[in-house]
Amino acid sequence: MNETLLSGTAVSRPRVQGARRRAGRWSHTYGAIDLGTNNCRLLVARASSRGFRVIDAFSRIVRLGEGVIGSGVLTEAAMDRTIEALKVCAAKMARRGVTRGRAIATAACRNAANCDEFVSRVYAETGVKLDIISTAEEARLAVAGCHSLFDRKTDHALVFDIGGGSTELIWVKHRPRGNPDILAWTSLPCGVVSLAEEFGGTDISPDTYQAMVARVTELLQPFEEQHGFSRTLAASKVQMLGTSGTVTTLAGLHLNLARYDRSKVDGLWIGMDELHRLSRSVAGMSLDERVASPCIGPERADLVIGGCAILEAIYKTWPSERIRVADRGLREGILMGLIEDADREEGTH
Repeated sequence: MNETLLSGTAVSRPRVQGARRRAGRWSHTYGAIDLGTNNCRLLVARASSRGFRVIDAFSRIVRLGEGVIGSGVLTEAAMDRTIEALKVCAAKMARRGVTRGRAIATAACRNAANCDEFVSRVYAETGVKLDIISTAEEARLAVAGCHSLFDRKTDHALVFDIGGGSTELIWVKHRPRGNPDILAWTSLPCGVVSLAEEFGGTDISPDTYQAMVARVTELLQPFEEQHGFSRTLAASKVQMLGTSGTVTTLAGLHLNLARYDRSKVDGLWIGMDELHRLSRSVAGMSLDERVASPCIGPERADLVIGGCAILEAIYKTWPSERIRVADRGLREGILMGLIEDADREEGTH
């Protein structure tokens, strides 16, 4: 690559020699970075007849948002960890010849007073230009990324994304053709990192766990009261779809996997009663037991209980028979947007 690695939409274009390049989506390699409160994730892909084909990926827990709730700023250690991960992303994109890309950052950067300083450091040290997206854009990308998992036999879907510093809930209506309509959305000011910092993440008593559930349930009530989703859930066909490390972790436990396997988890249907049981089971584990679990491990052991509490609050507020698990989300939404932009800008499909 000859210019900035990621700058919103268009990046650099390699020189073309020999035969003329194919137009639109087919002429590019795409890169998508999702920098969350807890994780830094990358996908590199090329267009395919079914959307895109992933040719490289990267994920590292960086805990960028560690301490932001208490201090209001990103720590030097968290920024250093994150920049090292972004250097890996930049190297992979350069090696793969990414020509169109986007790098987004979410709750940790939105909430940090020194976000501008961090963004400048990232650009200077890695060549990656971060786009600090709004909660509305985060909800839109989550829906776009999970669109292929929507059940066409249902009329609506309630999508939830349990993040590190926030939790997004999106109410969508299916369309016979094209992308679904987002009818309502909200962003809760809590995620697995923020709950762990407030309530602890090591050995959680049953009372503390119930206090976590109660806190999240209270935060959900205005969204329910405004839109009355529970009435729609009872009266019509509604799909529940969860995209987050929490639901994928619980899905791995449900399958009793010796090690996490995305191909077995993504798209899996699980009964909500089973997820509720698994959440309670994880909440009752000691820290050592969570560390030893192959689908949790040491990097998530102190965070997963907060995710279970958020999931249980969702279950209590909107009971449903089952949910579909999505091991996909913002990065996939970014890729689809980049591909569609390439078609529109070059007048091809």
